[in-house]
Amino acid sequence: MAFDIEKLKKAANTVRCLCADMIDTANSGHPGAPLGMADFAVSLWINHLNYAPADPRWPGRDRLVFSGGHASSLVYALHHLAGTGGLSLDELKSFRQYSSRCAGHPERGVSPGVEVTTGPLGQGLAMAVGLALAAKKMGTGNKTWVFCGDGDMEEGISHEACSLAGTLKLDDLIAVYDSNDITIEGNATLAMADDTKKRFEAYGWKVFECDGHDFEAIDKACRRALKTQGQPVLVIARTHIGFGAPTLHDSPACHGAPLGKAETAAMKEAFGFDPAASFFVPEDVYGMFAERAARMNRVARRWRRQNPAISCETKAPDYMKMMEALPKYEPGKALATRNVSGEVMNALAPVATELVGGSADLGPSNKTELKNAGFIAPGDFSGRNIHYGIRELAMSAIANGITAFGGLRGFGATFFVFSDYCKPAIRLAAIMELPTIWVFSHDSFYVGEDGPTHQPVEQLSALRAIPGLVTFRPADATETAYAWTEMLLRTQGPSCILTTRQNVPVLPGVSHEGVSKGAYILYQSGAQGVDTILFIASGSEVALCLEAAKTLAAEERAVRVVSMPSQELFLSQKREYRDAVLPEFMKRRVIVEAGSRFGWDRFRLDWKNTKFLTLDHFGASAPCGKLAEEFGFTVENVLKAARDLG
Repeated sequence: MAFDIEKLKKAANTVRCLCADMIDTANSGHPGAPLGMADFAVSLWINHLNYAPADPRWPGRDRLVFSGGHASSLVYALHHLAGTGGLSLDELKSFRQYSSRCAGHPERGVSPGVEVTTGPLGQGLAMAVGLALAAKKMGTGNKTWVFCGDGDMEEGISHEACSLAGTLKLDDLIAVYDSNDITIEGNATLAMADDTKKRFEAYGWKVFECDGHDFEAIDKACRRALKTQGQPVLVIARTHIGFGAPTLHDSPACHGAPLGKAETAAMKEAFGFDPAASFFVPEDVYGMFAERAARMNRVARRWRRQNPAISCETKAPDYMKMMEALPKYEPGKALATRNVSGEVMNALAPVATELVGGSADLGPSNKTELKNAGFIAPGDFSGRNIHYGIRELAMSAIANGITAFGGLRGFGATFFVFSDYCKPAIRLAAIMELPTIWVFSHDSFYVGEDGPTHQPVEQLSALRAIPGLVTFRPADATETAYAWTEMLLRTQGPSCILTTRQNVPVLPGVSHEGVSKGAYILYQSGAQGVDTILFIASGSEVALCLEAAKTLAAEERAVRVVSMPSQELFLSQKREYRDAVLPEFMKRRVIVEAGSRFGWDRFRLDWKNTKFLTLDHFGASAPCGKLAEEFGFTVENVLKAARDLG
């Protein structure tokens, strides 16, 4: 060990006092885990973790994820002591306050040194798998550490993610399990009786155990973990929740409530600190972290000189090269947009070299395999395709970890109805503004015979409700191609694309600029005015509206068809553009989409002059053509809705 045990103990107790002060000052927070994990965390930071305060985005740094994001006070105390991002004592005093960098749960882009936003338990552990996988692909040579607790282990995502990590022999991933056997309701054994050590050994992990308050044992476990090759590592650290709190030690009561001034003062006194002093850091503790930082800054500078070509910056592919590579589709053909999506992905893959990902065992259906790009396999991370297995929940979080690492763009794919499994990670991607991509095929009841369990109805409305997420439901092959270029150009925030199982016609008049703005005029005929019948649709229903509009145009009726592949992009445009596409004087509107009506009412002007053809019930098992007739998604029914408007 670089420092003797007494110095490490003093530093750990300093961290405990800082955490207690932060939480008491805010009158909000979770002191139990920070107090329990302080010894391990300090030992790791001082003796083993590679980080460089002078170069916080150093690609070769170790990634450290706090999967139990409720232990955020520990994160901020450590970053303050280490000098990462200039986090001051005054900022620690603003813990959990509005606009503070010390948020209630660690936030990427807000808190210095935070690799990923955590909070929902298990997500951080799964994202750490993605970070470790990305490190292998980028060749940075760093370790990925993740602190997790009983809650992470109980969440199902930990099984999915850790099973895959073991299968891939993902070494350089080290999970530290804060095993204190306490949850909010009491002892962890109330709901968890499995043997974690055996469980992870069954996954193919190497497992070490240690007393989480014994510095020699901690150091030994870390060194053994760092030397392990060919397997991810789990270190089970036996700890006491609320360690050092005189009356709340080992008590569920200290999990999510402040210790209180009296308990904190008594703890400080027991540690030999002035019980009346708040936010106090001894100079020699600062000195310990400064010494480690100075050494790591030198390591980072040397690494930069030796690896000048490695960059972990997220960049968009070259636009002109993408346009040159993009396939062209002639009107008159009928193509399933899932097939087109796969063709476009492969056409753009040589340009978008950062694209890495896979499907939840549905690659042949989602059409997401990058041809001749190889598959990631146990111990071999050279490929660009990932066999995720039937693990939508973990797949999505791992994709976020890949993207968060930088230099790569993670993507995941499955049937659209299973986006319910992906949504927790999609939401976090939106919060983090990560440009992760999701490909969802089989986008509507046109799935057919598989029935209501596989026919998405409400899923699109749910995704559109996520702030910062851009969804694309393209009408045809050309819109699909343009949607892919827009997703790849987007570097701030996640995107998803919905594709059809059934063939849909390639439409004339599709505009790249229109797709980039979310909605555009695909077709119009006649003098555009108050009598115009305005059709608004997305996806496969645009073709129905186009045929209905042409029939009305032949009858000398004024019509306009607006294709709206992305509500979010359209609503983000300037008012002038939105008014030009959907003028307020065009009150007669027919809105068509093979999904829930929820969210579409924002595009009607009044009840009397608007007709909706949406699906507000679950589907049924039958051939898709029969379902279209039964559910009213036919040209004849669209025409009837238009004519009913007068």
